[in-house]
Amino acid sequence: MREVLASIDIGSSKIKLVVGEMLNGELHILCALDEESRGVKKGIIVEPSETEYAVKKLMKKAEDLLGVKISKVITSINEDAAEFKIGEASISITSPGLEVGASDIIRVLDQSIQGKIVKDYELVTVIPIMFKVDDHKTRMPKNMRGSSLSVKSVVVSLPKRDIYNVAKVLERCGLEVVDISLDSIGSFYAHSNETHELNTGIMIDVGAETIKVAVFNKGIIINNLVLGIGGSKIDDDLQYIYKITDEQSKKIKEKLALANKKYASKHEKESIINTLGEKIIINQLELTEFVMGRLQEVLNMAKNEINYLTKKEISYIIISGGLSEMRDFPISVESVFGRIATVGKLNIVGARDNKYAACIGMLKYFDSKIHMRDKEFSIFSQDELEQLVANGDKKSLPSDSILGKIFGIFFDN
Repeated sequence: MREVLASIDIGSSKIKLVVGEMLNGELHILCALDEESRGVKKGIIVEPSETEYAVKKLMKKAEDLLGVKISKVITSINEDAAEFKIGEASISITSPGLEVGASDIIRVLDQSIQGKIVKDYELVTVIPIMFKVDDHKTRMPKNMRGSSLSVKSVVVSLPKRDIYNVAKVLERCGLEVVDISLDSIGSFYAHSNETHELNTGIMIDVGAETIKVAVFNKGIIINNLVLGIGGSKIDDDLQYIYKITDEQSKKIKEKLALANKKYASKHEKESIINTLGEKIIINQLELTEFVMGRLQEVLNMAKNEINYLTKKEISYIIISGGLSEMRDFPISVESVFGRIATVGKLNIVGARDNKYAACIGMLKYFDSKIHMRDKEFSIFSQDELEQLVANGDKKSLPSDSILGKIFGIFFDN
């Protein structure tokens, strides 16, 4: 079966959708689209009908492009109240030849969850830290032989209300949620490499209204924090200083501003009519100084929280999110964090903008989960896949609850 997946990230500023095919371990983008967000405040849906409108508009764009209707998605949930607990379990291997199979992995992971989800919370994901076949430790026990299989895992859960709010909106848009994740996990999987998976580091996602700071130890999320401040504060500043509209502030920031004044020029200028009817001239250096001040304040807030999240030695810091695409952003990052920090770069044709990082990482993380469990999955049926291929020849393509359906993919219950 061809493995085609779709993920959607409902943010405060933009709703992002990525559809891609996993082929030989590589992600190939079929489409990456975004739509202006509505009804979302600091990552939380506050006006469901407005959010539904924006999601439906985005899905229509994707359907027009692909020629096939998307009905299944992976999605992220606001991670402000995420719980992280250590789970442990051990089972006996009963298969012929005492060989560990996918069913044994599923069973031991399922047991490691037991008793780890508090009231009014639901499981998001269970991440194996280490397996042990008899006395032999391993990250991948499949096909090893032994009489027992043990696991130590990180069990991640979120409040039911947060999950249901998103799942219900998507369901009313005709979308079935097949898996849920955190933006921080997605961003890490989008940008990490083998070195990151051996050390302890920080993933920072700078969005419009929030900054997500997460600690990863050997590739596994162990703690996080969401700060209620983001790039929109820059827009607010520019509106106040220049007496311009929100739309004007966003345009002038994208077109003229730099993230650091090092290479800003007072000779680069833009004229604009403000809300008072006055024609004003904005030069790049002046504008950048305002932007840089607020941006460094935002980054320093994230930096100050790192020591509260972990006492481990930090080997790396990765910065991502839509705001990280600002010109000269790496200069401001280095001035705040030093050379330990880097701005993530997506080298995937069709989705190189960091605003898609969480979506891309969600697809990669989902792929890793289904392969560990020897499962196959695609958002499209065989007929739909054939229709998609045919359309590609014509176009150039860049339980009772909702959650019962989601976790049936990974656990046989």
